[in-house]
Amino acid sequence: MAEPVRVRRLTDQEGQKLQQIVRRGSTSSVRYRRAMMLLASAGGNRVPVIARLVQADEDTVRDVIHRFNEIGLACPDPRWAGGRPRLLTPDDEDFVVQTATTRPAKPSQPFTRWSVRKLADYLRKVHGRIIRIGREALRCLLRRRGITFQRTKTWKESPDPDRNAKLDRIEHVVERFPDRVFAFDEFGPLGIRPTAGSCWAKQGRPDRLPATFRRTHGITYFHGCYSVGDDTLWGVNRRCKGTANSLAALKSIRAARPDGAPIYIILDNLSAHTGADIRRWAKKNKVELCFTPTYASWANPIEAHFGPLRQFTIANSHHPNHTVQARALHAYLRWRNANARHRDVLAAERKERARIRSERGIRWGGRPLATAARANR
Repeated sequence: MAEPVRVRRLTDQEGQKLQQIVRRGSTSSVRYRRAMMLLASAGGNRVPVIARLVQADEDTVRDVIHRFNEIGLACPDPRWAGGRPRLLTPDDEDFVVQTATTRPAKPSQPFTRWSVRKLADYLRKVHGRIIRIGREALRCLLRRRGITFQRTKTWKESPDPDRNAKLDRIEHVVERFPDRVFAFDEFGPLGIRPTAGSCWAKQGRPDRLPATFRRTHGITYFHGCYSVGDDTLWGVNRRCKGTANSLAALKSIRAARPDGAPIYIILDNLSAHTGADIRRWAKKNKVELCFTPTYASWANPIEAHFGPLRQFTIANSHHPNHTVQARALHAYLRWRNANARHRDVLAAERKERARIRSERGIRWGGRPLATAARANR
């Protein structure tokens, strides 16, 4: 029997980047859907489940997974064709890229970052080389070479000494016992405020939501539980995180498998998940807690389902209070679980949009891959 198709083990930076695309959305629906496929596969979801999640053909999901296993983070980016031949020589393009990725202070420019306009003006006047390029052509060149305008970020990687062992255990239980594997995590904070989204409206007359400056309702957290084998999502809203609320959610997972057989719950290392009371309860009730490595929450299968949850219940909403918000959230959960195999389930995921700064060939937030690899030897 052939092995099921799944994405290779992600590095910390790859997992964090894919999770960032899914949570924040992308200006490209292709990029967003491919990232969701990869993240769902990394969380242990099978190809049929992923195909229903993103409303795509199963062969498309397999192609994306195989391509990611070959070329890495370049896979989610669509490759558009067309346009007239480029007029710049390869040396000119290399010089443009080198200049754009150099701080302006180095060539004695009185600012700390390049704008497209400033960079184009500088390239026309640089001594010994004249590069006449418009702003749009410059923007396309930088994009084609993997250079985008990004926020400066710090970098982090998992310091967990048991990182590989934890990932091995998660992969093992998901592959061997999918019907007894569950995932748990908190989603939030959920505040009471009008949230922009998208909807059908007459041209030039978009639906308006009021602004709010006084938020007196506080926040809640959705304690979500997900059955990997049944592809079922449920949970409850709580005012805060805590050991007692986490334990109540874990007990609901145990109740979902009342036959007394051992079960496996994948969750992160939040202090509310690792208390002595939870560990004693897990040992007594045949529950194995499979913790994700530090800074690797992308390995939790439930993460791929929080994006659609936000899109259906938070985006384009104006809930008056937490009670109404919780009712809307649970109404969606009932609809989602009842229509898990319907072709139109989660179709609105493709419309989720937000700005995102992509990085290519650079570790999450900083060090080049080659440098980081030498540093880890």
